[in-house]
Amino acid sequence: MKSLSYLNKYFIKYKWRLLLGVLFIIVQNFLFVEMPSVVKNAVNDFQALITSGEILENAGWLALSVALLYLGLSVGKAVLLFFTRQTIIKVSRFIEYDLKNEIYEQYQKLSFTFYKKNKTGDLINRISEDVSKVRMYLGPAVMYTVNLVVLFTLCLVKMISINAELTMWVLIPLPIMSVLVYKVSSTMNRQSERVQHEQSNLSSTVQESFSGIRVLKAYGAEGAFKQKFNSSTDNYLNRNMDLVVTNSLFMPTIILLIGLSTVLVVYIGGLMAMDPKQGIDVGEIVQFIMYVNMLTWPFASVGWVTSLVQRAAASQERINEFLNEKPDIVNPSSEKNDLKGEVKFENVTYTYPNSGIQAIKDLSFKIDAGKTLAILGRTGSGKSSIINLVMRQFDPDSGAVFIDGVNLKELNLDQYRKSTGVVPQEVFLFSDTIANNIKFGLNDTNETSLDEIEAVAKRAHVHHNIIDFKEGYETLLGERGVNLSGGQKQRISIARALIRNPKFLILDDCLSAVDTETEEIILDNLQAQLNQSTTLIVSHRVSSIRNADKIIVLDDGTKIEEGSHEELLHLNGVYAEMYQKQLLEETEGE
Repeated sequence: MKSLSYLNKYFIKYKWRLLLGVLFIIVQNFLFVEMPSVVKNAVNDFQALITSGEILENAGWLALSVALLYLGLSVGKAVLLFFTRQTIIKVSRFIEYDLKNEIYEQYQKLSFTFYKKNKTGDLINRISEDVSKVRMYLGPAVMYTVNLVVLFTLCLVKMISINAELTMWVLIPLPIMSVLVYKVSSTMNRQSERVQHEQSNLSSTVQESFSGIRVLKAYGAEGAFKQKFNSSTDNYLNRNMDLVVTNSLFMPTIILLIGLSTVLVVYIGGLMAMDPKQGIDVGEIVQFIMYVNMLTWPFASVGWVTSLVQRAAASQERINEFLNEKPDIVNPSSEKNDLKGEVKFENVTYTYPNSGIQAIKDLSFKIDAGKTLAILGRTGSGKSSIINLVMRQFDPDSGAVFIDGVNLKELNLDQYRKSTGVVPQEVFLFSDTIANNIKFGLNDTNETSLDEIEAVAKRAHVHHNIIDFKEGYETLLGERGVNLSGGQKQRISIARALIRNPKFLILDDCLSAVDTETEEIILDNLQAQLNQSTTLIVSHRVSSIRNADKIIVLDDGTKIEEGSHEELLHLNGVYAEMYQKQLLEETEGE
């Protein structure tokens, strides 16, 4: 129950609804335990009529009065049961809603490195399957537990008031039941944890296969993935079967023990009824049997409730792992800053914690406000790591990144990122219309005119492609923009960045999927924006960066050359060599 204690704050939040639900449970059970008294009186009255010989004259009226009274109690109990569910079960839905929002908000806060360590399928499973299992504890488990306690207490008081000795005999099987519940609960907990672990593996497998369906089909790997999926489902099935076996053995045992109590009532109660000194009549034996049967389902539900609680505990423990995760990057300030656009790296070094690869080594450079810096380098030279440091997806191990002379760790991160337009190397488009994908770049509102959307699409040189679609800007994209080419996705991503008119514009190798002619057109169209923003262009193509105010060349995380296009050509070093090679490739391609 330690992991489930995290939910206590939600119980406090909805305490009045819960207390009202408990009140309904108490009243409905009070009516419920009165029903055996009605039957007892009816049995004794019928017995008295038989003895007096008046059964024929009065049996009808007696039966009608008993039926009406019993029906009235039943209707009252049913109405109160409805209100019980409208309070306690509704509260469980409210808490489920709150918990999912809390988890999602935590996911939004967690840092870039967290998502590199955890699978998407596992993240989805914890906010869906795990929360659903926790809700079963918050609703049915709580309701049935309170119902058991209240009903058992009321029945026990009634039974003792009739005959304490017979009550003692009836309760003999209950300690055995308690020991059984205690021993089985730990087994259920272990099995539930295994089930949830396999569920996460299964979700991850499915998510990967759907996300990579084009690669999967291109390589004809359906059979291999089917085997992997079958292996995951077999493991999930086996883990669930273990839990089902435990439940299957547990429930009949509970019912058997309750049945034993009924046998004891009939046998010992019958002996007592034949002894005038015991002071117990036939009606009270019937009343006792009804009380025992009343307790059958509540006690039989102990196993089911225990299973719900154990599953919920296992799920909440998994949820708590992520809720207790502290983001590496936190916003240190809410102060608004008048950002001008200067960016400076001062002796920055960064090593990826998972791989131990040192991506950036003692790097220093500066971009003046409104100027363009280009970073050139081969694959693995550290270009994208610089982008992540500029966006503060992670912090440097040593050195510092300054914005307008202020350490980036001290800036209002929300405001800074809203002032930045990023076109990442790996484009991500949502399953929405093209217009909404472009409007996603807006900071605080999605309200903008179609003219503004078309204007940025023209600057990104993608407008002519969009209007060729039957639905134009209202064309619905598939997952990750699957119905667009790589170049179209990159250009829509550029339009998304431009629509927010950013103070800082970051282009991370975003023209790799377009030809050189289209690249020239886009760069010419972007020139007005480049003059307004501080721009950082990352590329492995010289043609994309030769007009930058300053260019730095990276190799293995270290700056090896720096200067303008002409200055670097005069150095006749690495940049000049790359330029000549790419120039030759373009000439041969023509």
